[in-house]
Amino acid sequence: MKITFDSFERFEGQSLFPPFIEAFILDHGLKRVAEIGAGANPAIPQSFCDAHGIDYFALDADAGELQKGGSAKTVVFDMCKSRSAVPHGPFDLIFEGTGNSAVVFDSMQALGKNGVLVLASVTGGDKMIQVPADRINLEFVLGNKVMVGTVNANREYFEMGVGDMAQAEAEYPGWLSKLLTDPVKGLENYTELFEKLTSPNGAIKVFCEVA
Repeated sequence: MKITFDSFERFEGQSLFPPFIEAFILDHGLKRVAEIGAGANPAIPQSFCDAHGIDYFALDADAGELQKGGSAKTVVFDMCKSRSAVPHGPFDLIFEGTGNSAVVFDSMQALGKNGVLVLASVTGGDKMIQVPADRINLEFVLGNKVMVGTVNANREYFEMGVGDMAQAEAEYPGWLSKLLTDPVKGLENYTELFEKLTSPNGAIKVFCEVA
């Protein structure tokens, strides 16, 4: 198996993410979207929101950073408070990337029926808070809501991963190709990816090739 690593600027995933998330929004008829911790780099361009009637709210503690992002509906949201209700909900889709675990539970309560909450922040420590657990659980079950987590990594971690895989392949030739069994080419083929994940049919590791 040949393993190569290209420059960040040529990483295809950077350019494929916007059309991927835009297609997801359109395919599922989402109309209200919030990004908590959007800063100066919102996940969804305002031009797309305007063209398709999407109410997209970019929330961040820094008004200056929000202004740089160019979103029409920006909200200065104090993410450092232990408890602060997420304004303007309910939402069909929420991206949470604040690093404040309390905001996660507030985001759960701001999610609408059939909504999806994506958690992308890492929290440390052992903070304790009180939440209306019964109500949150009830609304998730009866409201058919979904919460998923994702991990972000910088270039250094990708380089480390490539190095580990290259070393494993060198020490145990053919082992890596037996582990990475089912590739899917391009994020635009996400439906094929989901099909393989939900119906593995003997697959050991399903993965998406983005570059």
